Amino acid sequence: MRLMTKKLERRFAEVGSQENVDDLIIVAKFVNPCGQETWYLTQYDPKRQVFFGFVLVEDDCNVQWSEFSLKELESFKCPLGVPIERDLDWTEQRVSSVIG
Repeated sequence: MRLMTKKLERRFAEVGSQENVDDLIIVAKFVNPCGQETWYLTQYDPKRQVFFGFVLVEDDCNVQWSEFSLKELESFKCPLGVPIERDLDWTEQRVSSVIG
């Protein structure tokens, strides 16, 4: 499965920078099917191929905002060799609906 598609890249471009937005739009959601991590992505820099967003780890209340490299996410394999997946059923939401 491709994490980044042309359609998704266009959508990130439409949303653009959300630096001055109080309740950011989460454009995409990636999951580790063998683990507890879920990435919620609000921005994408196509030149650097880097996302900005946060990762939630199940049973951990800490929200960690950071940059995530597309290449790093694509190359990650869990112990069973399963890659990170894009949630194909994801519908854009505001951050407040995920972390209240």
